Amino acid sequence: MTQVNLRLRAWAWLTRRMAPVATMSEAEVIALQARRVPVNAVTRWLFGAVPPGVRTTDRPVPGPAGDIPVRVYQSSGASESARPLILYFHGGGFVLGDLDLGNWICGTVAARVGAVVVSVGYRLAPSHPFPAAVEDCFGALDWAAQHAAELGATGPIGVMGESAGGNLSAVTCLIARDRGGPPISHQALIYPATDMTDVHNTTAGPSTPFLTDADIAAYHRFYFGPDGDTANPWASPLLAEHAGLPPALIQVGEHDPLRDGGKRYADALRAAGVPVRLTEYVGMPHGFVNFPGLSSAAHQAVAEVCAEQAAALASHGQLGDVNKEGADS
Repeated sequence: MTQVNLRLRAWAWLTRRMAPVATMSEAEVIALQARRVPVNAVTRWLFGAVPPGVRTTDRPVPGPAGDIPVRVYQSSGASESARPLILYFHGGGFVLGDLDLGNWICGTVAARVGAVVVSVGYRLAPSHPFPAAVEDCFGALDWAAQHAAELGATGPIGVMGESAGGNLSAVTCLIARDRGGPPISHQALIYPATDMTDVHNTTAGPSTPFLTDADIAAYHRFYFGPDGDTANPWASPLLAEHAGLPPALIQVGEHDPLRDGGKRYADALRAAGVPVRLTEYVGMPHGFVNFPGLSSAAHQAVAEVCAEQAAALASHGQLGDVNKEGADS
């Protein structure tokens, strides 16, 4: 195996010292959720930022248990004739993360694909355990589909997300299929968690970057509580029936403990007749796409997401520009 990217390894060590989720109590995690990352030149470099020419609008939308905060990304240079609608669900183990986490990814997709991107601030555990996040994500999808014209979206619908957000994207596709809509035409799953029953059988160790075995156990405990059903397909999409799901892009990292689960999900989709593109990023740990300042692979991965979305969703999109930027990353 290729050595883990050293800059990402160093950043993982530092973040574990700043926010040791594995050893935190519920009260400490809730307090951590209230903290916001400062916006400055360093954080914009590290996490990326909304590209020029993309405007954002924050608003609440009705959800199953009250309003859900969303952020809408729209590019001023996008074609008016075919703007896809893409829902984004952030990562963070169902426990951490907020709308700011998606600024670079969502803004880049809005700019390159010409899509209207809706980032969803779903409820977080442990205050809101499973299936609260699932319900919010599907509720936001349903609202966005009904208000697509108001949002300026005229094309088909896609979903995307990384880690926990990859899980929520896959689950949202399952629910939409089972409920007869809204129709989803593509899913981009970035190092998704696909089998929550297998929490103790990953390749994570005590020093795995960004996602140790103790971290996985803590996120699992916070998300499900003592009584959550980890075998429910809304929790573990790998255990669902997969026929009739939309085409998928699945990205995994070579050193990610969720890698094998992502590969198994790709195999399950293919066995059900679902078109899948699976890409493994060499030398990459879990979470690498969220740190574009530290890794060129993050740029390559997002360029691939954009290319796949443009091919699947934007019949008159900017696929040539997407491929060029991906090759230059």
